[in-house]
Amino acid sequence: MADRSRDPEALERQIERTRRELAQTIDELADRVNPRNAAHRGAERLKDEAGQVVKAVNAMFTPPEREPGEDGEPSGVDPRLVLAGVGAAVAVTALVIWRRRRRRR
Repeated sequence: MADRSRDPEALERQIERTRRELAQTIDELADRVNPRNAAHRGAERLKDEAGQVVKAVNAMFTPPEREPGEDGEPSGVDPRLVLAGVGAAVAVTALVIWRRRRRRR
């Protein structure tokens, strides 16, 4: 019986499989280092961070659920506080974006 490790067809298949795997690995590496793709990944991270900042600011200005007041109306939040929170979130997000862009230069 022929030794399978020395079978030319088996070696050809193994070489071809290894070539495909290497080609795929090279494509993945090229995709990772592509500046455009890196910029997209950075933008996604920045969007996620900005979303977390907005959630944190909103949580600071969102009161806990309360029982209705003496007159039966729910005690509300001052809309000015909500606007201040949103304004602060926008300002912080703009500052983060500005500083990151400035650092790249």
